[in-house]
Order: sequence, then C-alpha cells, then structure tokens
Amino acid sequence: MPPLHGLRVVDLTRVLAGPYCAMMLGDMGADVVKVEEPSHGDDTRAWAPFADGVSTFFLGLNRSKRSVALDLKTPAGAGALRGLLAEADVLIENFRPGSLKKLGFDYESVRGDFPQLIYCSVTGYGQQGPKSSLPGYDAVIQGESGVMHVTGSPNGPPTRVGVAMTDFLAGLYAMNGILLALRDRDETGLGQHVDIALLDSMTSTLALPANVLFATGEELGREGNDHHSLTPYEALEVSDGLVMIAVGNQRLWRQFCRAIGRPELEAHPRFVTNTERMRHRDELKTLLGSLLGTWTRDEVIERLRAHAVPCGQVRSLAEALADPQLAARDMVVELDHPRLGAIRALGNPIKLSRTPAVVDRPPPALGEHTEEILAELPGGPPAASAAETPPTETAPAAVTADVGE
Repeated sequence: MPPLHGLRVVDLTRVLAGPYCAMMLGDMGADVVKVEEPSHGDDTRAWAPFADGVSTFFLGLNRSKRSVALDLKTPAGAGALRGLLAEADVLIENFRPGSLKKLGFDYESVRGDFPQLIYCSVTGYGQQGPKSSLPGYDAVIQGESGVMHVTGSPNGPPTRVGVAMTDFLAGLYAMNGILLALRDRDETGLGQHVDIALLDSMTSTLALPANVLFATGEELGREGNDHHSLTPYEALEVSDGLVMIAVGNQRLWRQFCRAIGRPELEAHPRFVTNTERMRHRDELKTLLGSLLGTWTRDEVIERLRAHAVPCGQVRSLAEALADPQLAARDMVVELDHPRLGAIRALGNPIKLSRTPAVVDRPPPALGEHTEEILAELPGGPPAASAAETPPTETAPAAVTADVGE
C-alpha cells in the first residue's frame, strides 16, 4: 500500500508547480481531489499541442487525481468545498495572495474551522513583500532570479533553461513542506501554512554563484557548456555529436589521459593541475578537439567508461527517453486513458522499497468525478448544483486566471 494512503488532498491549483506537487502526492497514495472551475477548468486544458483534443501539457501534470467541477462563487460550490475541507488533510492553492480571501477560503478564514488542515500556497513571490501581489511564471522568475544571467554562451545573451525548472522546484519544495507539516501535526495535532514562492525556489539553486559573489564581490558570468571551476568538465565535439565529460578531480584526470591514449598529458606543465588546466583551458580544448574529433560518441564513451571517467552522450529527447536505464527504473510508464487509449507518461522518481508509488490513474476529464465526490460529502451533496456549467474536456480558447505561480 502506498505511504500516503488515506490522506485527502484538495487541489485548487492550475498550470504547473501546484499540479505537479499534487500529482506527486497522488502517486504516493493520497486521494487528490482537483477542484476546477466548471466552464474551462485548469488553464492548461486549453494549451496546445493536443492529442485528439486533449492537452498534452495537462496530461503530463494531472494523473493520480479525481476532478470535481465547482463554481466557488455560488453558495452551493462554496458549501461543497467546505465539505471537502472538513474531510481533508491538505489544501494546495496557487491563487495570488488575497484572491481567495474574497471567497472566504484564504488561510486565516479557514484555520479556525479546520485547525488540522495543512494549507499550502504556491505563488510567484510569496505571501509578503513588495512583489507579493504579482503573478509569477517560470520565464519571468528565471530572469528575475539571476539564473538567466549565468545561463547561456559567454558571448551571447542570457538564456532561459529549456524546461520550467522554477515550477518543478517549487512543486517539490511544496511537497516537502507539506510532508514536514504533516510530521509536525502528528506531534501537535495542528496544521499550518506552507508558503512556497517560485522566486525563493529558483534562488535556492544559486548557492554556488551566490557564495562567490558574497565572498569576493564578483559575479560569475555565462560559461556555456564549460564549468567555472573545472576542466575538462564540458561538452566535447566528436564526429557525430557531443559527449559530456566530467573530470572532477586529479585521479580522473589521470584516468582520462590514459583513456584517450595520451598518458603523457597527465604531467604536462600546462595541464598538470586543475589550476593550470583552467589557466590554459582554450589550449586544452583545442588539443582535445583534434584528438577526439574523428571518433564517434560511442567510441569515446566506451574508452572513457573503461577507465571509469564520468561521461555521457548529449542526446535528443527521443534518444534520452528510449534509454533502457529509464525502462529499468520505471521512469516511462503506460496508462490507460478513457479517450486516448494507452498513453505513455513519465514515472515517479521517488523509489521506495516497501511502499512504492502507484501510477495507474490517468489524468481526469473536467468534472469527471463531480457526482462521485459530492456524494461522499458529509450529509450528501449540496441542495443546489455546485457545478452550474456543464464540464467540457477542453476549452475552446485560452483563458485567464488569477493564478499566483
């Protein structure tokens, strides 16, 4: 049985960080009830590309959940949500600070009635501070956090990381915060507010360049595929692509020189230590380019791995996802979707020996479980319909939301 079996999570989030957190909790056995606005649901239901009318973005972030369509601006919808909270352990929301207060569902409004509730807010800038009212999206936060300043080619402009790292980090921090609050509740019986900001999450990744700045007053620049402290620790071009090599210490330098058939380089005056190699990095890169440029990726990797030098191909997404290692780790799984049939999805990276994740519930259609969930409320469903607009699988056009992440 998964470790969070019996835990009820009410998911009021949309887009990425919040839904990812809720999905991870659902994989681990929590009963995640995704509350969606009846007319269009999660914003990402309307985001292309689509597979037979279903957003592939939504598919990737919303498995292991049930969907209930509630209009929280109506008495019936608000009453249904309060009924859910009465039975819930966790609420996750990503509205801009102050938005849920208008509906009576901010933390201060619900904590008196539900003192046991873990209330997790995921926003762009947090619950206080001069920017707390601003919406936060990954691309904006990557720029504001300084991450783009250290990402890209030395002679090029700052570059965004190719995936939404801000959102995934915030989702993982939110999951950690929720589990920590649940552990505290085991001791105290009381819930608390978990406040997660995208800006905080991305800033936490800057520990190394920030400490250089703190200690020396100097900012690290963009290094491209190079490392600011080590070499060779970079992508080297070979005849059919790029190989990433990580020579992280002097022992590995010795092994690397032997692997490429040039043991004399180990004691070369300009390369004998990492300090000297960094001082003569351009010369070393030119030399390695001439030595390895005629070899294939497979040839280079076979030689380096035979000498225990960390290395790997720089692969396309399709190549990476076809790796047998991912299959052995259940990191590509198959789900049975009621509309699309068999679909592939990424697995859960948390591997537990006794109580592993269970990835078997496909992402829900909008409002798919409304009747089922309302029937579970204490006293049965509200007298009036909580979902006043018939749910649809996808929205016909992009929609706006008062989203805080």
